[in-house]
Amino acid sequence: MAITRVGRRLFRGAAVPLVLGLILAAGCSSQPDRNSGPGVTSAPCPHAVHKDKGCIYLGVLSDLGGGPYAILGNALQDGQLAFWREVNKSGGIDGYEIDISTYARDTAYDAGKHTEEYSDIENHILALSMSLGTAQTLAVLPRMDAANMITAAATLWSGWQYRDVDLNLVFDGSYSYCTEAMLALDWFARNHYQPENIAIVAYRGNYGGDYANGVIKWATENGAKVTTRIDTGPNSEVGSQSRAIAEILTRPTDLVMLSTGPAETAEIVATLAAAGYTGRFLGSAPTWNGALMQTAAARPLAELYNYTSPVDGWDGSSVGARHARAAAAHEPNNWGYNLGWAVSYTMKDVIAAAASGQGLNRASLRHALENLTVDSEGMAATITYGGAGPNLANQFAVINAPDADMPLGSRTLVPEYRGSTLNRVKLSAPCAML
Repeated sequence: MAITRVGRRLFRGAAVPLVLGLILAAGCSSQPDRNSGPGVTSAPCPHAVHKDKGCIYLGVLSDLGGGPYAILGNALQDGQLAFWREVNKSGGIDGYEIDISTYARDTAYDAGKHTEEYSDIENHILALSMSLGTAQTLAVLPRMDAANMITAAATLWSGWQYRDVDLNLVFDGSYSYCTEAMLALDWFARNHYQPENIAIVAYRGNYGGDYANGVIKWATENGAKVTTRIDTGPNSEVGSQSRAIAEILTRPTDLVMLSTGPAETAEIVATLAAAGYTGRFLGSAPTWNGALMQTAAARPLAELYNYTSPVDGWDGSSVGARHARAAAAHEPNNWGYNLGWAVSYTMKDVIAAAASGQGLNRASLRHALENLTVDSEGMAATITYGGAGPNLANQFAVINAPDADMPLGSRTLVPEYRGSTLNRVKLSAPCAML
């Protein structure tokens, strides 16, 4: 996608010192003197900035081309690559640079392939910088536990926010799919209308189940009804969303909540709009892809649909978003670039804490994650890991609207929306389990 006039202004406005917030106190130029675990070597990284530094290898298990989230997976990888490139240019961590390319594997968003690729790289990495997919990550979690293997999660399943579920191995974003739905509905009720009859179209499994339960909890707290809940799958699996569309048209519905993929979202919104549906649509972060503004669904999406995201976007004004823009070689093709950048702060802080504490090994990283507070330079809510559960009062959502004239086809409406419902609900376990 070509960079628009707005995009060029964003790039010029983003020309701030990248070293701010990225230079690590633990960085040094001396030859590292320890090699204390898998994935830590005294030899430089294959594409080292500084040849006198050692290398920390982090693995990546993501949809990098073969599955339904390939666009998102590649954007996530680009954001992480840009982040670590700036860290390495700024001196690395404790005499080491970071490599996330050598052991990056395409899992095609398939749990079986995810497990195979994990087996292939486990003995060569210090940690996973990304494990994309809730079911996929759960499939290897027992082995990760045995190996003290921590990872970032691009998924927002609420289970990652409970230590008895993720075993203090998976660091998540600022909210879950469950609380994302509640934040989105609070914003919607305040800025559009109070929904009375809500329909949910959700993927089967942890993603859709988490989001759907968040919608149900919001409705219970706010006097609305969920009149229709439709469990579905990707079009590659179910063919089309015709069943969901037909069911919505036969029920009284004034708002459709979506936790699907972008292709399914475009089909549902465009078909219902063409059929005369007069309600609106709210979508979870994975429902959006800027490329949808180049399709026949562009107009109904712009008129009837909003989506939420967990991090400050490409047009964001936070320090972190400005750093992410300035580090990009070109405009990314998906909002996942910013998410990839934002989740990397935690790994950076974990490695730095381990290096200054018990050393660079997996057990040390796992220990360092406990009670670690991470500030992503304003891209997401500050988060402390290792508690009994999420800090609901601290969570916020970024509210977005499709806009064909903006970079990535979207503009930020509200950078930090905090609603009232999270102050009232009580969550003691993953939403899909309640």
